[in-house]
Amino acid sequence: MSEAQDSVSLARLQALYTRLQDLAQQQPPELARPLYIAGHCCGWATLAACDALRPTGLAHLDADGLRIAPGVAPGPELDAALAQVAQVLRDARCLRGWRDELLDVSAGEHQLGVIERAAMRPLGLLTRAVHLNAWTPDGRLWIARRSLSKSTDPGMWDTLVGGLVGSGEPLDVALVRECGEEAGLDPHQLTARGPMRTVLRMHRRLPEGYQVEDLLLSSCVLDADTAPANRDGEVMEIDAVPEGRAVQLIEDSEITLEAALVIVEDILHRRAHGLA
Repeated sequence: MSEAQDSVSLARLQALYTRLQDLAQQQPPELARPLYIAGHCCGWATLAACDALRPTGLAHLDADGLRIAPGVAPGPELDAALAQVAQVLRDARCLRGWRDELLDVSAGEHQLGVIERAAMRPLGLLTRAVHLNAWTPDGRLWIARRSLSKSTDPGMWDTLVGGLVGSGEPLDVALVRECGEEAGLDPHQLTARGPMRTVLRMHRRLPEGYQVEDLLLSSCVLDADTAPANRDGEVMEIDAVPEGRAVQLIEDSEITLEAALVIVEDILHRRAHGLA
C-alpha cells in the first residue's frame, strides 16, 4: 500500500459511516408543520415561515399543516404563487440569501412547480445534490475548502465538486456544469467517471429550516497531469490528500456532513469493488 493510501481499517470506516448516517437523520425542527402543495405533502415549514405566510392569503394553516395555494393545480398559477411565497419569506427575513435560481418542488414522482432556491430550507422541500469524488492515480482524494464568504459551512473542506440540481436539469448535466464551475474540469476530463448513484436522503435541522436532500455521487480517477482549479470563486483551496488524511478530517469535523457521507461511502464502495 502506497503512502497515499495509508491504512484505515474497515471497522473504523464502517463505524464512522454509521455515525455520519445517524447525524444525517434528524427530526424536523420544533414546531415545524407539514407542508402541502397541490394536495401533496412535500415538506416541513418552519414556525417562522408559517407566521410569515398565514396573513397573506397565499397559504392556509390548519391542524394538519400549512397548505400553499390550496386548490391550485400544478401550472403557471401555482408557480406564480410559489414566487410570491418566496418573496414573502424574503421580506420576513426567513431566507438565508437570495440566489435567483429556481429549483423543482416535488413529492415522490409528482412535479409540483418551481421556487427560488433560498426558500427550499425554510419550507423543508426536497433538493438533490450531485457530487464528484475525484481520485489521483496513486490513490489520493481531491478535496476543496469552501470560501469564507459561503453562507453555509464557510471554510470547511468539501468534496471537489458538489452542487444542487436546477429546475428541469438532468443529473449528469448538473454534475458536468458543477465540475466546470467548481473545479475547472471540462467534459473530456470526465469520460472515465462512474455512473451516478444515490448515497442516501439526509434530513438535517439547519438554522434557517430543514434540509431534506438526496446525495448523489459519481466517482472517477483523474489523469496524473490534471490539476483541478476553481472558476466560480466559491473555493479557497484545493488539495489532494491521502485516504487516511481525509478520514481524519472527517473525524475532526473539518469536512461538511454531506461531503463526509459521500467520501466514506465512496471509500467503502471502492474497497468492496477492489478499486482501492
